[in-house]
Amino acid sequence: MSVVLPQAFQRGAIRAAGLLLAIALSNSAVIQAGTSQEASAPVHKMSELKIAATIQIGKIADWVAVTSNGVWVGSKEPNSVKQVDPNTNQVTTVEIPGEPCAGLAADSESLWVPLCGPVPKLAKVDLKTRVLAHVFSVGPVAPEGGIAIGAGSIWLITDKHGSLARIDPSSGSILQTVHVAPGSFNPVFSEGRIWVTRAEGSEVTSVDATTGKVLEHIATGTGRHPRFVTAGGGAVWTVNQGDGTLSRIDVAGQRSVLTLQLHTPGVGGDITYAEGRIWTTLMKTPISVVDAARSVILCQWKGPGGDAIGVGYGTIWLTSYTAGTVSRIALSDLPEDCRPEK
Repeated sequence: MSVVLPQAFQRGAIRAAGLLLAIALSNSAVIQAGTSQEASAPVHKMSELKIAATIQIGKIADWVAVTSNGVWVGSKEPNSVKQVDPNTNQVTTVEIPGEPCAGLAADSESLWVPLCGPVPKLAKVDLKTRVLAHVFSVGPVAPEGGIAIGAGSIWLITDKHGSLARIDPSSGSILQTVHVAPGSFNPVFSEGRIWVTRAEGSEVTSVDATTGKVLEHIATGTGRHPRFVTAGGGAVWTVNQGDGTLSRIDVAGQRSVLTLQLHTPGVGGDITYAEGRIWTTLMKTPISVVDAARSVILCQWKGPGGDAIGVGYGTIWLTSYTAGTVSRIALSDLPEDCRPEK
C-alpha cells in the first residue's frame, strides 16, 4: 500500500533530506561524487588476434615498461629483467637479486625494479649499458604494489601502514615519508601530484609531489579495491579488483568520478595509457581497450594469456604470466574500431 503526502510536506522533506546529505558530505574525509556506467563492447576471442611474435622471458613473465631504448619485462625463475629490442626481438638479460614483484618504472637513464624477498630491495638498472647499477636497501611492502617517478624522486609504498617513501635516485636514501591510508600500495605521478590507490578500500589519495602534503582522498565511485593505476588524457585511471571496474578521476577536479564496468574482477592485472587509449589486462580477459577522451569501452578480448601490458613502437606488449612469455600485437592489426585514432 502506498501513501500520498501533500506536496508542501513533500517539498519540505526533500529540502531537509538535501540539507542532511550536504552536512554528511561536508564531514566526510573522502570525496564521494561519482557516476557509473554499464556499457557493452564487442568481445573477441584471443585466437582472432594476429600475434606478430611470442618471446620467451622466463618461467613467469610479469610487468612491462616501454622505454626509449626498448621494452623491459620482469622475469621470475630466473629473477631478472629482460630488454626486448623492438626491431629484432633480441633479448638482453639483466640478473637481479630478488623477485621483480611490484611494477617497473623508467626515467631517461634508469629502470627501477622493486624486489621482493626476505629483505625487500630496489634495483636500479642502467638503460644505456643494460647492467645492474645499484641495489638500494629500501623495498616494496608486498607483491602487486607499484612504483612511480616524479618531481625528481622515486616513490614507493614501504609498509602496510601507508608509508609513501620519497627516494633520492642517486643515493637511494629516503628523503621524506608521507603517510597515506593503510592498505595503499600503488602510486602514479601526474600533474605535479602522486596519486596512490588504496587496494584495501575504495579511494585514491593525492599528494603534492613538491611538498609531500596530502591534498585529498577521492572515492573511486562505485569501484571497489582499486589497485593498478595509470595517468593520461587529463585523468587518473584505476583498475578495481573488487568488482572488475575501471574508474576515471579527473586530475583538475572538474568532472565527477566515472566508473566503467569491465567485468574483470580478481587479483593480478595491469593498466597503461597510450595513443589516447586506456589498455587493461587480466588473465582470461587479456585486453580491454577504452577511449580515454570519451570514456567508452571499445573492445575486449577473452581467452588465455594476460597479466601485464605495455604499448609502444606501434605494438601491444602482452605477457602471459603462466607461460612466461611476452607477445607483440601490431596496433594496425586490431579491428578498425579498436585502433588508436591517427
